[in-house]
Amino acid sequence: MGKRLIIAALFAALGGCTTAKGGFCAVSSPLRLSAKTVDTLSDEEARALLAHNRKGEKLCGWRP
Repeated sequence: MGKRLIIAALFAALGGCTTAKGGFCAVSSPLRLSAKTVDTLSDEEARALLAHNRKGEKLCGWRP
């Protein structure tokens, strides 16, 4: 269930729409997973996580 929650949060963050609290940079943060968790991700999940973090790098100046 924890993995599903992470994925649901990831896809919600990838929407990138502005909320009442602010834009993407105001409400998102880099997703960092343990090596053990990364090993269990599907290819689709890994691509979504990478897309989220790359969006944050571009829009918010996040550093790897």
